Amino acid sequence: MADIAVEASEVPAQLPHARVAVLGAGKMGGILLQAFLKQNLFAPAQIHATVAHPERAVALSAQWGVDVTTDNLAAAKDADLILLGVKPFQVPDLIADIKPALTKEKTLLSFAASVKTRAIEDAAGLEIGVIRAMPNTPSALGAGAAALCRGRFVTPAQMELAARIFETVGRTVIVDEKHMDAVTGLSASGPAYIYIIIEALAEAGVKVGLPRDTATQLAAQTTFGAAKMVLDTGYHPALLKDAVTTPAGCTIDGILELEEGGLRVTLIKAVMRATERAKQLAAG
Repeated sequence: MADIAVEASEVPAQLPHARVAVLGAGKMGGILLQAFLKQNLFAPAQIHATVAHPERAVALSAQWGVDVTTDNLAAAKDADLILLGVKPFQVPDLIADIKPALTKEKTLLSFAASVKTRAIEDAAGLEIGVIRAMPNTPSALGAGAAALCRGRFVTPAQMELAARIFETVGRTVIVDEKHMDAVTGLSASGPAYIYIIIEALAEAGVKVGLPRDTATQLAAQTTFGAAKMVLDTGYHPALLKDAVTTPAGCTIDGILELEEGGLRVTLIKAVMRATERAKQLAAG
């Protein structure tokens, strides 16, 4: 996935007093870090990031204009807000690594799938604010969907900061932690389902005679436009569908094929299956 273009800004950062560490600036960590810079949420001097390999750290530091190292503990010591961007199985070792730097005044924000806030609190060994986030990859273009849930020791100010951060890359909702596996199955995995739908629509366009690039553009823009209609109007999808479906017209014939083919049930089952897998991962 292409990096977000980042340009130096002379405008003061929106949150000039917070120091941020992105521990594990990989795919999602890198997306968020670049969004912070692009949206001028934090100044480059406020951000420290870590990666696993020294050569990668040097390259990213030059590319992003922020301090990137392999030293998680040093980055955590200097930060008020610590983002945990490593893979789920790496979280326990990361918390053990940075534990000497943790205090009750710091905030841990994790987007490691299926790792519960209680597990991070217990690993930290103190009453520290832990927020769990589940963003998705369209965050790279500012069109992401993220769900947040709070741990036992999170203050309203900490939650507000976390929401502010994820609003820089899309839309944010606050949920109870019991719903986070469902969020994983729906919006975190959901882009893959939509890509299959777009691909299928484009193939259908080719089947009925459209050039492939034209069919792909029409399929993608139609999907984007339909989603925007739902978000901007607030209308139920069924109502918007009915507005397109004229009596005895073309659309109703297409809908009949979708219903006979089980598209609705298949998508529901896909979310259910992904949610169940997230629960299995959470259980270890």
